[in-house]
Amino acid sequence: MTALARASALLIGLCCYGLSMAMMVRAGLGLDPWDVFHQGLSLHTPMTIGMASAVVGVVVLLAWIPLRNRPGIGTVANVIVIAVTVDAGLAILSVPQSLPGRVGLMVAAVVLNAVATVLYVGAGLGPGPRDGLMTGLVVRTGLSVRLVRTGIEATVLCLGWLLGGSVGVGTIVYAFGIGPLVAVVLRLVPPRLLAVSGWAAVHAAQRRAGAGRVQTEGVRLAHACAAADRRESTAG
Repeated sequence: MTALARASALLIGLCCYGLSMAMMVRAGLGLDPWDVFHQGLSLHTPMTIGMASAVVGVVVLLAWIPLRNRPGIGTVANVIVIAVTVDAGLAILSVPQSLPGRVGLMVAAVVLNAVATVLYVGAGLGPGPRDGLMTGLVVRTGLSVRLVRTGIEATVLCLGWLLGGSVGVGTIVYAFGIGPLVAVVLRLVPPRLLAVSGWAAVHAAQRRAGAGRVQTEGVRLAHACAAADRRESTAG
């Protein structure tokens, strides 16, 4: 990918990410899991939700160390561009008057968030703290993006709920929908493009894990066939 393509993917992805967050807020059907956690922390500490978000971001960045993740310009841009875009989106968008309209806006927000994540991480200029945690865990464990992302969101959601954060239907949809949606969008990207994008390490880890599963199944099948042959020989 050229420098221009990477910069464009980063900027468009982050703008779409911020817009998706504004859409979630305007839908009024629940915060995303991380914001539920931030809100819960603010209820038990002197921190505001914004301060809690910043502190959690720093803590998550520290979790990158054992995962051997490296921040980049995209990590810094993540904070700045998303904050500006969220405010712009909230200024432009209005709350839908009907429930179907709110539900539609919420669903569109989750889908847009998945596309935005694939775009800006794919730029290869550094993910945000929370998405970096996801990609780092996928690379180190070999588990799927769907499973890792859903696990992170569900864990954060539970912690936020226990701390008293506000949970709505949109929160649940986001927590259990964003992981599978990111995985679906990634499957739509040509493998050659993934291999030279910010998802390259994740793509390689998934391929290694897939090859390992195929090899394991092959060994199991061979053992099963051998056992069947022995039983037939004994019976004969």
